[in-house]
Amino acid sequence: MPPSPRRLIGPRPRTLLRDRTAVHLDDGREIEIERVRDSRARRLRLTVGERGARLTLPPRASLISGQRFLHEHRDWLAQQLAAQDTGGVVALVRGDSAFLPLRGELLPLCWSEGRFAQLQSSGDGVEFRLPARAGTPAIQRTLRDFYEAQARADIGRWLPRYLPGLPRAPARIRLRPMSSQWGSLAANGVLSLDLSLVLGAPAAFEYVLVHELCHLVHADHSPAFWREVEARCPDWRLQRDYFHAEGRRLKARLHALLSG
Repeated sequence: MPPSPRRLIGPRPRTLLRDRTAVHLDDGREIEIERVRDSRARRLRLTVGERGARLTLPPRASLISGQRFLHEHRDWLAQQLAAQDTGGVVALVRGDSAFLPLRGELLPLCWSEGRFAQLQSSGDGVEFRLPARAGTPAIQRTLRDFYEAQARADIGRWLPRYLPGLPRAPARIRLRPMSSQWGSLAANGVLSLDLSLVLGAPAAFEYVLVHELCHLVHADHSPAFWREVEARCPDWRLQRDYFHAEGRRLKARLHALLSG
């Protein structure tokens, strides 16, 4: 009698259960936390991103142990939230917001009524024209289009300088908000850049572009790769330090402006 076939058992599908909880900081603030029970998690983990704080619990961890973990790490949480400070930048309010962040500066912002939603440079600042009935979604769409156009203008100035030393040009350049990375290069040659780069120092933005372009030469982060970066951007360490100091704030600002 032939042996019965063995049943192959694959990995169990990942399950995520989400809810909300809160923790009180020593300064009196109550901070809302996204609580996620992850079937693949092995330990309690607290993280802070541009979307806020999240507590991850493994399947067998109790809610009480999760609250205790939050309480024990409340000082760390306060420090991380301070690092996420948007510098006073929140979602734009029509007729009220007076400044717009761009290229490491806060530009004077004026408002006017127009037939179409449009944001454009005006003297030393920017002017936001909106139809009378335009609401928050129109403001956010127009602002995102403006930032992407400004970022592409910067890339258009920088890119010709670097193309002659590359084996090929990027297949396409995408600009979008990215949760953790500043840029990436896909196997198909599509180069993605974080839209929040246009809010920061132009030299730092240019460094990220150079970094990703050098992956067309070396796909890894080997010494040979960093030699390529060094040849094109000698002050890359300075720009990397800039992101360590300001990176979270840039991402939080963009999130506040486009999703606040």
